[in-house]
Amino acid sequence: MLCKAEENYILSDIIRDLKKFTSKKIIKTILEHPESRREWMLDYFSNACKHLKRKQQYKVWQNGYHAEVVNTNRFIKQKINYIHNNPVKDKIVAAPEDYVFSSARNYADLDYELEVVLLDMF
Repeated sequence: MLCKAEENYILSDIIRDLKKFTSKKIIKTILEHPESRREWMLDYFSNACKHLKRKQQYKVWQNGYHAEVVNTNRFIKQKINYIHNNPVKDKIVAAPEDYVFSSARNYADLDYELEVVLLDMF
């Protein structure tokens, strides 16, 4: 994800809240909409928190985040291309814009699921 915190906000707090909110939504969705991978996903998220000292039923996200300061347009392009090509690298899709939840669809002027701010450097 490429993002920035507005003035008077702390990025680490935003990421923490995002992870907390999305974790709850992901688990709720898995529980309410059973499908073939339901048990596997719940087991995976359950096992991910067994080593934790704090009692927790599921762990969706890894600890921490790796924020990097963006100094140049070249760096932004590099990171966006990296993000867009992750599903291709993992052989989930053949092209970045084929991944439904990718901003690559926005840049390719296709129907999209995500609202993003397009950067005019592309």
